[in-house]
Amino acid sequence: MSRRNLNHAVSSETSGGGEGSQEKQKRLLQAEAGHFSMVRTLHLADLITELNGFCGFMSVLSSMRYLSDPESTNSIWLALGFMPFGLFFDFMDGRVARWRKKSSLMGQELDSLADLISFGVAPASAAFAIGIRTAADHIFLSFFVLCGLTRLARFNVTAAVLPKDKTGKSKYFEGTPIPTSLLIASLMAYWVSQGWIHENLPWGTVAQDTIFEFHPAVLLFVLWGCLMVSKTLHIPKP
Repeated sequence: MSRRNLNHAVSSETSGGGEGSQEKQKRLLQAEAGHFSMVRTLHLADLITELNGFCGFMSVLSSMRYLSDPESTNSIWLALGFMPFGLFFDFMDGRVARWRKKSSLMGQELDSLADLISFGVAPASAAFAIGIRTAADHIFLSFFVLCGLTRLARFNVTAAVLPKDKTGKSKYFEGTPIPTSLLIASLMAYWVSQGWIHENLPWGTVAQDTIFEFHPAVLLFVLWGCLMVSKTLHIPKP
């Protein structure tokens, strides 16, 4: 897995920038200069981050389209296919921020919100679309999304106090970065290619016809959620 796939998965965790750029953006945001003045405060890297969020939301819409027309298999493939494009833009925003030496607190927040959509809500939506949708499944998928939300919020709060190397970058991730959920998305893509969806989901169901019925496949999301919020799991940055 590439550096961005694993340790550059959240660009706010790796991008740098000067205080002057951040202060300038804060002043522009606070100034009353018209309805669309906020657009002028966005850096190029921020616009690329927006494309990450766009891909995530398009993935969610594609899952919804598949639910409305299960015969349209193209929709579920689009749902799964938009996620890697989100990862590409998530990689590029950090690269552009370092290249232009411009980053911002707003860009950090944008990055976290976009990642939550593309690598939290979108995979959970795709899982629901392919048949992981009992009442208990809802709870487990919600747990996964909330773990991703918590993981991203924790990073934004603790990034400044994590141990740094000589270049000023954090030495490790606490818990797995949320974009690693694409591994689950890749597995779901394989299931779709094999027709292992809906009634044919791997490992079937547990406690069938009860309020506790769930698909064991959803436990992959539970495991990933636990890995994301782990405090003791440290993943070194190359």
